[in-house]
Amino acid sequence: MRRLIDRFRKSPSTKPRLRRRSPPGRLRPAMVYGAVALTVAGIAGGTAWSCQSGYAAGQLAALRIAVIDASGAAGMVVEEVYVAGRVETARDDLIDAVGVTLGTPLMAYDADAARLRIEALGWVLAASIERRFPDTVFVRIAERRALALWQRDGRLVVVDRDGVVIDGARPENFARLPVIVGDDAPEHAARLLAVLAVEPGLSDRIEAAVRVGGRRWNLRFDNGVDVAMPETGLAEAWRRLAAFERRHQLLGRDITAIDLRLPDRVVVRPSGVVDALGIGGENT
Repeated sequence: MRRLIDRFRKSPSTKPRLRRRSPPGRLRPAMVYGAVALTVAGIAGGTAWSCQSGYAAGQLAALRIAVIDASGAAGMVVEEVYVAGRVETARDDLIDAVGVTLGTPLMAYDADAARLRIEALGWVLAASIERRFPDTVFVRIAERRALALWQRDGRLVVVDRDGVVIDGARPENFARLPVIVGDDAPEHAARLLAVLAVEPGLSDRIEAAVRVGGRRWNLRFDNGVDVAMPETGLAEAWRRLAAFERRHQLLGRDITAIDLRLPDRVVVRPSGVVDALGIGGENT
């Protein structure tokens, strides 16, 4: 899959504009890199001299400002900002979080503060920022992956596989995701959905998964049938249901519920008579 790379291009405004493009491989003249080396050496030397002579912190700060000014005069200012990994994160939100002004000396850009702002965005799981001399800021983000829609307080929110609510995610854009219900449903959903994925033909028919008592799940199918899953042996029970469905087309029969909590039988609650099933079940 082609990696997505967004580019902030220089525009008449000092605020970057986002455009997709691969970062260039161009180099500046060697004198610019020499200026970088002198700049870093100046800071390091100033720090050592300050420590040895007991120079005040204010003097060191003044030295740093002078060095930053010198680097800017040497052409080491922000002209390009690249972002890799952005898919769901809003462009404007990301631009604001990067917080860079084109033309700012590259050494003056606070990459650590910017990283914290970016990681505070709802879709962002982690971020890293590099200052690439002479004129580029490179931002790489890892985004959260939407896992399910969590019904909470009468409304739906999008959660990731860690059970974290993704701020800013619009549920209507993720209607294909399964719905989970229950106070602790998000933190247990990843394991449940991994088990259900083993039988995709069956799991595709699930409309909602309801967490019961913080211990187990009930599954609601698209025909209104509720399936009670056990507290332990979830994977085994799911495979058992799939086998019964292939053999007896259980979900197509006139029943309202299936109980898989007993390991040695399938218990069904009929709307009519199900004696002809012959699956060793009992009415409840």
